[in-house]
Amino acid sequence: MKRLLLCALLFVAAIVPGAFAADDKTPPDVLVKSVTNDVLAIVRQDKAIQAGDTNRALGLVEERVLPHFNFQRMTMLAVGRDWRNASAAQQGRLVEAFKTLLVRTYSNALTQYRDQVIDFKPVRMSAADTTVQIRTEVRQPGAQAIDIDYTLEKTDAGWKVFDVVVAGVSLVTNYRGSFGAEIRSGGIDGLIRSLESKNESLVGSKAGA
Repeated sequence: MKRLLLCALLFVAAIVPGAFAADDKTPPDVLVKSVTNDVLAIVRQDKAIQAGDTNRALGLVEERVLPHFNFQRMTMLAVGRDWRNASAAQQGRLVEAFKTLLVRTYSNALTQYRDQVIDFKPVRMSAADTTVQIRTEVRQPGAQAIDIDYTLEKTDAGWKVFDVVVAGVSLVTNYRGSFGAEIRSGGIDGLIRSLESKNESLVGSKAGA
């Protein structure tokens, strides 16, 4: 799953304000398609990222990607029915910990970009739709193409991504199983401790690299 999400992150890193003047009325397919080609061109020219500068990649993700994701909804979906049993304070910590885990786990994937090509599939949506799925296929030299779908919702602040489906596997569903096991073992606080511990270990591994 982690390796497949490399391609997903390439899309994620493409959603940046500087590449395309998106607003709350920009259709999701226009947003995705317009920014992807522009930003991947930038990544191809960034020697530091290509050389494996994970801190630079991490900064790019934190600064320019996060505003285009709804981590609140992503965390709710990943936690599932146990979400309603968490206090407001616990919910806040869960969202922050899950967001940090995703960013720290996958930011280094951007440094692995080489010559992937993204093909966009026809979009099926109407003007009244508030949720839409943008389907793509990532082609890689010498490897099988990977289907990646992005599920976005319409908000007052524009379209936001709340799930990524890689080769038929949903990101939030993939985490739901492990989150459920953590909650059954140690409750909501146990899940929070587990996530925060993983985040600390990721920082430590980077420091020792």
